[in-house]
Amino acid sequence: MTDDTGPAVPPDIKAFNAALVEEYRANAGKLGGRLEGHTLMLLTTTGAKSGLPRTVPLGFVADGSEDRLVIFASNIGAPAHPDWYVNLVANPDVTVELRHERFTARASTTEGTEHDRLYELFTSQRPGTDTHQGKTERKIPIVLLERTN
Repeated sequence: MTDDTGPAVPPDIKAFNAALVEEYRANAGKLGGRLEGHTLMLLTTTGAKSGLPRTVPLGFVADGSEDRLVIFASNIGAPAHPDWYVNLVANPDVTVELRHERFTARASTTEGTEHDRLYELFTSQRPGTDTHQGKTERKIPIVLLERTN
C-alpha cells in the first residue's frame, strides 16, 4: 500500500500492492487482516515510459463528493515523487476503482490556495500524513481526481 499511515511499509512493496489490488477487487474494496477498516481506492495510470497500465492502492479523501477525490503524492516523505504521480503528470486521464465502482477521472496537481486547502483536508482526515512533508525537501503534490464519466 502506498501513502497510508497504517501498518509499516513491507519490504517488497510491489508484491504487497499486487496482492492488495487482487484482494480489493475480489471483495469490492473491503480489506482484511492488518488493513481491515482502511479506506482505499485503486488508481490506474498509464506508465510514462512504458505506456502500460499501472495500478496502485492509495488512501484518499473526498472533496465534497466522490466525484472529486484528493490523493497525496507523498511517497511517505521519500525524496522522489511516487511512480504513479510521474505517470499521471505524463497522462492525466486515469481510472479509479472505488469499492465496487470503476470510473474514469482527470488528474490535476493543485497549486496555491487550492493546494493548501486540500492539503489541510487530506491531512486532517488521514492522521499521520501531516508528518510526510517534514521528511522531504520537495513540495509534496496534492492531486485532485475529477470524475469524467
